[in-house]
Amino acid sequence: MSTITLKRTGAKMPAVGFGLWKVPRPQCADTVYNALKAGYRLLDGAGDYGNEKEAGEGLARAIKDGIVTREEVFITSKLWNTYHKKERAHELVKYQLKLWGIEYFDLYLIHFPISLEDVDIDAKYPPEWWGLDGKVHPTKVPIRETWEAMEEICELGLAKNIGVSNFQGSLLIDVLRYARIEPQVNQVELHPYLAQKKLVALCKELGIAMTAYSSLGPQSYLELGAHHGVPGLLAHDVVTSIAKATEKSPAQVLLRWTVQQGIAVIPKSNNHDRLLSNLQITSFELTPEQMAQLDELDINLRLNDPQDIHPGLGIFA
Repeated sequence: MSTITLKRTGAKMPAVGFGLWKVPRPQCADTVYNALKAGYRLLDGAGDYGNEKEAGEGLARAIKDGIVTREEVFITSKLWNTYHKKERAHELVKYQLKLWGIEYFDLYLIHFPISLEDVDIDAKYPPEWWGLDGKVHPTKVPIRETWEAMEEICELGLAKNIGVSNFQGSLLIDVLRYARIEPQVNQVELHPYLAQKKLVALCKELGIAMTAYSSLGPQSYLELGAHHGVPGLLAHDVVTSIAKATEKSPAQVLLRWTVQQGIAVIPKSNNHDRLLSNLQITSFELTPEQMAQLDELDINLRLNDPQDIHPGLGIFA
């Protein structure tokens, strides 16, 4: 399997992983088990997804059945916004590891550069974006405090690698000014409608690996009503013509466009055939002309913007 080498530890992060966002709890254990059986070796989860216990059950069953060992699976999780205070970050990572039934994460990320007021784990988990009163409560925990907590989590062996998600260039540069342990990965929304070429170039210059989410564009947001009414990429003429020329599916073309830039992808699928086909994107290449055609689809369309939830969360403003 194609991998991306992380700068600090030399860890080999699979270039194609299985994303757990929106995987329903009742099916999650079986979905994870089947993904591992199909050959996936990276599982991308988060506290906010609400299915870590079930994902851990699927992992445990795959280990018990001899499909994988723990060391063969690269597990990513994320620190949610309501746990940015140093002591809360420590509390959360230990809770998440217990849910997974494991002793360490291979990669632990700050989910968003947004701090929200505390919500006790016992009161509501995951808390999502809202307090117990149903309102959004931004608070003033600096990223530096949260990053120092991440470094301690790494030094305690609770995470082998640490990084960030949804960070733009100015914040990355700021973290690097004081980091004792540099972020190894930046996970961001990235697809041909949002190519983020300048951010990709910056991360490459800084030695920060990248993982793309929502690689298929609006497809992931249709059920949420957050697709902004734009044509789906899977049916776009440029994508379908390249798919025909390469004898691949439109989804494989979109995923290959990302991986060919040295960026990891984490698609999910509850369909077994698509689950297998998503793994096959490292077996072919797009031509420079085809890559350029897909690059030209960039319209700076951001589908996952916290400012749509609350005007004070404008991290991409």
